[in-house]
Amino acid sequence: MSDKAQTHFGFKTVAESEKARKVGEVFHSVARKYDLMNDVMSAGLHRTWKHFAVEVSGVKKGDRVLDVAGGSGDLSRLFAKKIGGTGEVVLTDINASMLAVGRDRLIDDGVAVPALQCDAEKLPFPDQYFDCVIVAFGLRNMTHKDRALAEMQRVLKVGGRLLVLEFSQVWKPLAPLYDIYSFKLLPIMGKLFAKDADSYQYLAESIRMHPDQETLKQMMLDAGLAKVDYYNLAAGVVALHKGWKI
Repeated sequence: MSDKAQTHFGFKTVAESEKARKVGEVFHSVARKYDLMNDVMSAGLHRTWKHFAVEVSGVKKGDRVLDVAGGSGDLSRLFAKKIGGTGEVVLTDINASMLAVGRDRLIDDGVAVPALQCDAEKLPFPDQYFDCVIVAFGLRNMTHKDRALAEMQRVLKVGGRLLVLEFSQVWKPLAPLYDIYSFKLLPIMGKLFAKDADSYQYLAESIRMHPDQETLKQMMLDAGLAKVDYYNLAAGVVALHKGWKI
């Protein structure tokens, strides 16, 4: 890969070779306050969105689930309860600080889930291994989203589902208010609660650079998934995409 290749880091244009490092610095910085900030930023709604994703996933007892960029382990915990002792959930994240937070919290809760540090663009799992793969609030930080989606499709069994829970394009009449919230209030909350305004400025920018609902749907189709559809949550602030491997 050439160092001259360019990509986005928020609104900035950076070398592809720099993006992973910069995103890593953001999440190393916010790891310990990540769940608190999620609660503050969404007024707790992120928990409802995650519960909804688990219900939509259609997983059952004994299934295998891969939680990509799973961070603090919220979804791994929910899926572990859903699939029971005969199933398998694997928590992954590229960021060691986030993964450590998730692993420790799951251990504290008595949830036995393996935690692996790995890159979503190069998943260390065999073809057709998982019944369900989910990535929540992580795809927008990946340099090559198409590669990551193709890898998630690869490790799915035939009949398996990929779910992408991610910030998306808000309902247009709400866009001006959402911009004020994102670019004025969010960095202030980041400074107050996480002592880090810059990381939450990046968060707001990265949301705007992420593909909208229809574009992401097409990217999932291009990655080899079928019957892709999505649910708009909170007027499109967040969307849950679901695609099948057939």
